[in-house]
Amino acid sequence: MLIGLTGGIGCGKTTVLEEFRKIGVPCFIADSHAANYYNDENFLAEVRMLFGNSVFKNDGKADKKKIAEIVFSNHEALLKLNALVHPRVMKDFHDWADEQIYPYVIMESAIIYEYGLDKYMDKVITVYLEKEERMKRLELRDKITRAAIEARMNSQLSAEEKMDRADYVILNYEGNPRSRQVKYIDKKIIESTNNKI
Repeated sequence: MLIGLTGGIGCGKTTVLEEFRKIGVPCFIADSHAANYYNDENFLAEVRMLFGNSVFKNDGKADKKKIAEIVFSNHEALLKLNALVHPRVMKDFHDWADEQIYPYVIMESAIIYEYGLDKYMDKVITVYLEKEERMKRLELRDKITRAAIEARMNSQLSAEEKMDRADYVILNYEGNPRSRQVKYIDKKIIESTNNKI
């Protein structure tokens, strides 16, 4: 089975993913794979066609900070960039998933619902944390302004809507053990894979 794991920026998806890894679940991080595309000449040529030379440094490498500034303030530009990235990510994910032997695999992406990637998944897990706590975490982690964080949050569905649409929800609060929630969901997913056989 193909399982999506999503949640708003700053909700702690990476920490939750580590809990799944600890129990042996193969996990694919979409952003990590997408970052590798910036070393691919064909991808860079398409980025240059989209945004021009201004998003490239003197050494010919893409300036990811400039690209982020453009796409998080211009929804049309974000859609165009994602149209380059997502087909590549999904192909890589399916190729990778075919090689795994666990009953299911997880793809982690913040924008599963926003770009219709949930239609490729058997189930989706959402990690939830309320907005103010996420803002605090992001200010500490990324050293960016609240306005920049708001712009990124506004490019995604609200955390509450993701929670409503998900098959499973992990409430990522201190004092609400992640490992216990992860083990419960793992058990439920494996039961559902057995029922499909």
